[in-house]
Amino acid sequence: MKSSFAVKALFFLSLSFFLFTGGYAQTKAQQKAAKNAAKEAAVKAMVDSKTYVFIPQSVSPMSGRVRQITPDFNMVVTPDSIVSYLPYFGRAYSAPYGSTKSPLDFKTKDFQYTTNPRKKDGWDVSIKPGDKDIQNINVTITSSGYATVQVTSNNRQPITFNGYIQEVKNRK
Repeated sequence: MKSSFAVKALFFLSLSFFLFTGGYAQTKAQQKAAKNAAKEAAVKAMVDSKTYVFIPQSVSPMSGRVRQITPDFNMVVTPDSIVSYLPYFGRAYSAPYGSTKSPLDFKTKDFQYTTNPRKKDGWDVSIKPGDKDIQNINVTITSSGYATVQVTSNNRQPITFNGYIQEVKNRK
């Protein structure tokens, strides 16, 4: 009789344990899904408002190896201006005499900005500065916030940056 009581107690204890852990795992999955949905909504709002900062983590020049870079570099996109402070590694076909700045270190208010949704996930953004040597800046943004920036120039080899976007922080 004692053994049947022990078996029943063990059965109910294990049943309650499995039910509790299953409910906990489902709660964690729901929390993760809610967090991802909030992140996707925030990224969509940044892309739609044309207000974000691209932070590069690595750079891939046309010739050479992939390099990890510090988070000191960025490209700030706002509806009325673009401020780029990105490094350049690659071949220049022609360069201005005595220039020591990166060709991707510029500020402009004259640009065209177009956004197209991608088939599966994210957006393709095309930025065409009107007053610079740069032909086109293509930004591919995923709904999770990761981004790839490809810069095509008139007088230099193309270059690609991989990183992420985040909100523009107001300076006080």
